[in-house]
Amino acid sequence: MAIQDSFIKIKGSLGGLTFYEKDGKSLIKTTSGVSKERIMTDPKYKRTRENMVEFGASAKIGKSFRAGFVSIRKAVGDNVLAGRVTGMMKQINKIGIGVRGQRTFDIVANKQLIEGFEFHSKLKLNSVFFAPYNSPSIDVNRSVIDLTIPDFHTGDFINAPEGATHFQLLLSANVLSNLEYDVSEKEYKFVNPDENEKNVITYSSEIPLGNMVGSDTSLQVDLEYTSPLPASVGVLIGFGVLFYQEINGQFYLLARDNALRIDMVG
Repeated sequence: MAIQDSFIKIKGSLGGLTFYEKDGKSLIKTTSGVSKERIMTDPKYKRTRENMVEFGASAKIGKSFRAGFVSIRKAVGDNVLAGRVTGMMKQINKIGIGVRGQRTFDIVANKQLIEGFEFHSKLKLNSVFFAPYNSPSIDVNRSVIDLTIPDFHTGDFINAPEGATHFQLLLSANVLSNLEYDVSEKEYKFVNPDENEKNVITYSSEIPLGNMVGSDTSLQVDLEYTSPLPASVGVLIGFGVLFYQEINGQFYLLARDNALRIDMVG
């Protein structure tokens, strides 16, 4: 690496050299790397092409995963959520059926890789909410999900952020289709595109902090399917908590310590 010491500053590549700026300095380095054309055609880069295809598919299904939580993603997620979800999907792909570059993404068969996923890597749900409750129940159509949180004392089982006066509990469901490689069209496609990304989120009322809740909290989401969902889709069931500050009768969502976790894949 060298420094450009001239009143003429060049940016870009020229004659095997790359001209660029970093930390306010104009620098030069030799141009490295392989052309895109060679990567896409040279037999030596077959594995690279396979990895590119599967990584793109991991990002595609990861986007559908996040789409089901778009309304609350900023409140509960971290700034590397997209990358973490893509990485999780790549793990599912690595053990999928098929040859490299065409391996499947099977959601229900690999639900153990999704269950327990925290939307914020440094803020786990059980660090702010630790009241006991049983796993959600789901009906035979995988359409109606119910969750009951028994009455509890908020001072004992919630670690609320400074300034919070109330909290909400939420239950979410997002349908995620398997993703498979279409050999004839040479691209990954969702097995059930019509069901993919259908989602519902339901919330409790705003519950005051500091005392007993006063009753059990029952949450239900209904995806409104009248017949059983196919085995080639999974239902991602999330449970979380949001914190609010009440001012003059208005509830303002706080920007920190909100949490969401995938509790079950049905």
